[in-house]
Amino acid sequence: MPADEASATSAEDTGRDGNAREQDLLAALRQFIRTKGEDYLRDPNITSIGIGYKVTDGRRTPELSVQFTVNEKRSAPDALRALGTAAVPRSITVDGVEVPTDVLERRYEPAFKVVPEPVPVQRKARIDPVVPGVSVGNVHVSAGTLGGIVYDRADGTPYVLSNWHVLHGPDGALGDDVVQPGTHDDNRTDRNRLGRLVRSHLGIAGDCAVASIEDREFDPATIELDVVPDQLGEPELGDTVVKSGRTTGVTHGVVRRVDTIVELDYGGTVGVRAIGCFEIGPDPDQPAAALQISRGGDSGSLWMFTRAGRTQTVVAGLHFGGESDTSPDDHALACLPASVFEKLAISLRPPTVQEIEEPGGYDRDFLGVRIDVPVPGASLRDDVAATVDGQQVVRHTHFSLQVRASRRFASWVAWNVDGGALKELSRKGIKFVKDPRIPEDLQVGDELYSDNDLDRGHLARRADLLWGSLPVAKKANTDSFFFTNITPQMDDFNQSARAGVWGRLEDAVFADVDVEDLRISVFGGPVFQDDDRVYRGVQLPREYWKVLVFREGGTLRARAFLLTQGLDQLEALELDEFRVFQTAVRELEERTGLRFPDVLRDADTLTVPEALDRRAPLEGTDDIRW
Repeated sequence: MPADEASATSAEDTGRDGNAREQDLLAALRQFIRTKGEDYLRDPNITSIGIGYKVTDGRRTPELSVQFTVNEKRSAPDALRALGTAAVPRSITVDGVEVPTDVLERRYEPAFKVVPEPVPVQRKARIDPVVPGVSVGNVHVSAGTLGGIVYDRADGTPYVLSNWHVLHGPDGALGDDVVQPGTHDDNRTDRNRLGRLVRSHLGIAGDCAVASIEDREFDPATIELDVVPDQLGEPELGDTVVKSGRTTGVTHGVVRRVDTIVELDYGGTVGVRAIGCFEIGPDPDQPAAALQISRGGDSGSLWMFTRAGRTQTVVAGLHFGGESDTSPDDHALACLPASVFEKLAISLRPPTVQEIEEPGGYDRDFLGVRIDVPVPGASLRDDVAATVDGQQVVRHTHFSLQVRASRRFASWVAWNVDGGALKELSRKGIKFVKDPRIPEDLQVGDELYSDNDLDRGHLARRADLLWGSLPVAKKANTDSFFFTNITPQMDDFNQSARAGVWGRLEDAVFADVDVEDLRISVFGGPVFQDDDRVYRGVQLPREYWKVLVFREGGTLRARAFLLTQGLDQLEALELDEFRVFQTAVRELEERTGLRFPDVLRDADTLTVPEALDRRAPLEGTDDIRW
């Protein structure tokens, strides 16, 4: 073998041996640090121990060492004692190998800083109460802007207003869930549900839609503009306007084209549609921050008129479009507000009680199955009921009734209760009045109740009727005080000695039964008997009946009750003890002469073996057999 080859082979072997020895030493040092390292950290001046190449005169050498870092590097014994520390040994023997130490002056602290939690972009986050100017959308749409809080023109139900392509979209349908924020900003649709799509329109009148507000509170003041729209305006050339949109925030513009029709391609099966609108350009005196007054996601925001730089409360238009990505011109498109509000049958303010359209009364399909009102049996057919517009059934807000002409009281009242939408309203200031639609001589009024202990007792319980939108609940509150819904009852009728059972029947069914959708229908009225005593020319009923109908576990159920009161000492109007009995629908038919629908009779599955006069009265709601 040549001498140079032999030297090369020897060098390679030496290198391999050296690497092996270093790897063995590293393994031993790691084991040493794991088992002994924390002992050294008990020294208050030592901040760390580890393995590294020894540093000499500021330069790293190839020699492995056990490295220590210290808060302060000192060598004099007095200085070390002052620090409460000891000198680090010059070397440490590990597995028979003497390994040099190295001491470096370093201080450590956690490599982080305390920062506030990130604040979400308010317009794109879930907000409760919801406000105009934030993200919203159909569950099948990415996201747009909630333009404003509006109200159903007929019944005052509050809605959110935005565009068709925001709340409906080509893949949507009426009844779809609407979420706030839109799915592009937060896809947790169950958590973010706002309500459902109620009405929409896409055409020459505009690109517009409204959705209900079911799972949130609301505030009508537009975010960052802090105004509540209260009027609709007509844009003219040169008008200055401002909007508050999900994407671009607050941007200002100038009306530069009016009486405009634009064609837009909405995609899917919808395709190209013509939309009536006006055009807005940038306001040179108040340029947008990103030099764009409109971007995707601003759709649905309301443009408001401004005057002398101040936002007015007058709506100029409903934003629905802007320039395409390839257009060099910055502009926005808005629907005319008057046509949008007319098409969607909405208003900027809720209607007054007087403005609410006459409701349909008792809803026979309220529980998902048709339950008709009672009808007079053969013995009562000649006792003609009072009529309104030729109809014997008189309709009020959430309840209907029929007046028995000979007695001048309601023969029956039927009402619906939506337990999930009940409101608490005061009765203060509401007067008992006769229904102006019915002849006065067919109604018993205040002439019966003055200067005695008789109460004006509601048949359809007032608290049961106060549901729906606030204006509707207010109208129901007022309607409940018509004398056609009133019968004479003694003091504390609903708070009788029997633990107030009669006045708590509806509350008890909600408390004790898993009522589907928190909805019940109720029928009630007086029991007219030939021997009812006469007072001030009026025969006073001494018994009342009530039937509660509800769904439980998919099954329709009905439960019937009878209340009796004694009026033996009529002139003094002293009252015997109230007695409330659970009875059967068929028994009520015999007692009242009314005929109930078959579906209601079949829903009453309660078996009552004893005769009524031998039956024990209810001592409390716990005695009710649901």
